Amino acid sequence: MSEATIESVSHENRVFPPSEEFSAQARISTREQYEALYRRSLEDPEGFWREQAEALHWFDAPETIVEWKPPFAKWFVGGTTNLAYNCLDRHLDGPRRNKAAIIWEGEPGDIRVLTYFQLHREVCRFANALEGLGIGKGDRVGIYMGMVPEAAIAMLACARIGAVHSVVFGGFAADAVRDRMNDAQAKAVITQDGAYRRGSVVALKAQVDAAVEQCPSIEHVIVLRRTQNEIEMREGRDHDWHELVANSSSTHQAPALDAEHPLFILYTSGSTGKPKGVLHSTGGYMVGTYLTSRYVFDLREEDTYWCTADVGWVTGHSYIVYGPLANGASAVMYEGAPNAPDPGRFWSIIERHGVSIFYTAPTAVRAFVKWGDDWITKHDLSSLRLLGTVGEPINPEVWVWYRNVVGGGRCPIVDTYWQTETGSIVMTPLPGAVAAKPGSCSLPFFGVSAKVLREDGTEADTNEGGLLCIDRPWPSMLRTVWGDDERYKQQYFSRFEGKYFTGDGARRDEDGFFWVVGRIDDVVNVSGHRLGTAEIESSLVAHALVAEAAVVGIPDEFTGQALVAFVTLKSGNTPSPELADELCQHVGAEIGKFARPKRIRFADAVPKTRSGKIMRRLLRDLAAGKEAHGDMTTLEDIGVLAQLREHEEG
Repeated sequence: MSEATIESVSHENRVFPPSEEFSAQARISTREQYEALYRRSLEDPEGFWREQAEALHWFDAPETIVEWKPPFAKWFVGGTTNLAYNCLDRHLDGPRRNKAAIIWEGEPGDIRVLTYFQLHREVCRFANALEGLGIGKGDRVGIYMGMVPEAAIAMLACARIGAVHSVVFGGFAADAVRDRMNDAQAKAVITQDGAYRRGSVVALKAQVDAAVEQCPSIEHVIVLRRTQNEIEMREGRDHDWHELVANSSSTHQAPALDAEHPLFILYTSGSTGKPKGVLHSTGGYMVGTYLTSRYVFDLREEDTYWCTADVGWVTGHSYIVYGPLANGASAVMYEGAPNAPDPGRFWSIIERHGVSIFYTAPTAVRAFVKWGDDWITKHDLSSLRLLGTVGEPINPEVWVWYRNVVGGGRCPIVDTYWQTETGSIVMTPLPGAVAAKPGSCSLPFFGVSAKVLREDGTEADTNEGGLLCIDRPWPSMLRTVWGDDERYKQQYFSRFEGKYFTGDGARRDEDGFFWVVGRIDDVVNVSGHRLGTAEIESSLVAHALVAEAAVVGIPDEFTGQALVAFVTLKSGNTPSPELADELCQHVGAEIGKFARPKRIRFADAVPKTRSGKIMRRLLRDLAAGKEAHGDMTTLEDIGVLAQLREHEEG
């Protein structure tokens, strides 16, 4: 086995075809139909993407569909458009005018519904308010808010006037806000007094005040009143949102913007600890998010669609705001935590609003498993017709639980693979056309030419693990790292010239399905076996008592690396040495003795980013007895590290 080969140890062979009833009404209803469209998207990209783009509004039609000078791409060259116009204005002349655009529920239980007409009016008012402060095309604007409708309004207003927004997740501290605003040289920050989270108020304005002290480019801070906590308003710099829009006109002419005009910067943690500002532009991102929303979620006029992400992450950008609204969908937004006031909150929201499409993270699904089925079965979830996952590979047993318990055994699951950098979904089953395999993100989306490569650049054999790459441009791809073209080249295109390297390991099976085995950084080498941690974690989660598992490698003089597994049990189960031994034996029986963890550490929780991804680099430090180090700005709860250390010492 070559040094670069990642050994795949998964033996999952269950297949779940869509029901005849679902396929009969789906936008794409057969595998043959998908394959014909997919082939055309690769063989005739100019014709295919020109046709798809025609579904949207262009002030000037594109002249050239794509210019590719590796590693830099331009899409819909010569075209002018406006993403906010496509999300709002173009729906106002028909029946969508009075359709719900955003259905919002606050954590305390307050509910607001904004129709397309009302949302358009609010976006126009805020766009005029921004322009009144001297903010215009090309200016960078920070958005540091909770999950309130005004966060979407702020994003759409920026997109409308051509300002480049940079949303910072509302759970980050002042240092993270400062670093991102300084890197972007932002002219303004939009925030709120506070945000509700598990019954408490998170003081956002105070964090902005601390950050802006060290941000010389910031001229304006706009503050939405939400929680009425006490805040300081600095005269001349700080502006009350409601006062600003009260004097603003509700009409605004959307300008024509070049297809390559910068739309947003979204920062993602880099291995060096310095956040990378991923830059997306207007036209290609618009077409990519529109088309994936339409086909991956099989969107219908009557659907009530809920993506549970936060707008601080790319999932919130693409699949709460821009993709659904470009399709004229009704999108649910929820302000708070999934267990506030109790673990039944998500299911009560689905029941109350008649949600038909539910898109969430595997981390959340594993939490639902841990909390128990009773919270779910007490609610009527019969409105659901499609489930989705996003963020990381989902363990097959968790996938099956999700289908059976949440989806009642009738809902297809779209297990989607994509990244901040890809802008929109790049691999997924299409729910009416493709039989799903638990744990596989299935097949590439239109225009995405995905390959599994060996270290030398040759294509890996069937079921041989390797490096996941995309070898041609796609519309929603990132354009560069903000202010650092060289970092963009080095980070994404230096491993294989002219090919985008995702940073993930994967294999492709005999049916052409892709199985992502985790970040290359998370590959472990045990007795000559190079293993992706995701498959070992899936084996542990397949045990009846386990809700979640995270596996890391630590140096070992005999095997090269030894496996340490951090395991969270389902509610009501108690850790014991006997159970630890049983779990090791379970992995040995499922995969092989070489994959058995050297040690099981039981944990109430594992460190995760605020978007739900397990921070294995911190677990590697803990498992090796080192002090956790590196960038921790994305860590959801720093107290988890202290708890793990206490368990170790105890």
